[in-house]
Amino acid sequence: MDIKINNLRATDTDIIQQLAQWLTEIWSNAWPNLDAALQEVEESLGVGRISRVAVDDRGTVLGWIGGIEQYNGNVWELHPLVVKREFRRRGIGRLLVADLEAEVKKRGAITLWVGTDDEENQTTLSNIDLYPNIWEHIAKISNLRCHPYEFYQKVGFAIVGVMPDANGFGKPDIFMAKRLR
Repeated sequence: MDIKINNLRATDTDIIQQLAQWLTEIWSNAWPNLDAALQEVEESLGVGRISRVAVDDRGTVLGWIGGIEQYNGNVWELHPLVVKREFRRRGIGRLLVADLEAEVKKRGAITLWVGTDDEENQTTLSNIDLYPNIWEHIAKISNLRCHPYEFYQKVGFAIVGVMPDANGFGKPDIFMAKRLR
């Protein structure tokens, strides 16, 4: 399969609709309806943002990645990353991350970071009180049910912190980052 990664443009209305639908299907807690999801996709086209889509040689949208400039461009947040369910575990996410890294490096970035929520009790950091020994819990993290933190580790990210209870008691956000230079 020949995969191309291109900028998402405001004129790509069919793709924007598709991506919004994916958000409501995959992360209904964050984007409970199509309007909220459309707003998220449209915001990804703004100033200080990168929005890229992976498509195959037939034009099928396979995945989407975005970046948000922070700290005067020294740091970029990876947000979001989504690969269509039937195309997961085929290296598309890895390609999208590598592409985003190249794009932010061109803009002078030193660090790329991502917050990867655990709202579904997928790791040993969830459903517990992480205080007062947050780093002890991080050091002993284990993946219980396919949480993406291990994917991010495989592409070079390290856990740099956790926001306990970010999404309610026992539902942390796991912060991961990697140096790009």
